[in-house]
Amino acid sequence: MKTVGQGVCEIRIREDGGAFRVIYVAKFESAIYVLHCFQKKAQKTSREDITLATRRYKDLLKDLAQ
Repeated sequence: MKTVGQGVCEIRIREDGGAFRVIYVAKFESAIYVLHCFQKKAQKTSREDITLATRRYKDLLKDLAQ
């Protein structure tokens, strides 16, 4: 998901209860970081979900740089 940040990926899950997404980054040695997970309500991922994941990714980069 280049819209969120470099190295960010997503897992897409579909089941009878709906569609779900997990946005994560696994490019760091220390851990796999889940930035956001949510149930999809529409075809397109909402701007709010993308913005939240982006903000969390930027915060993570700041924390790891310290």
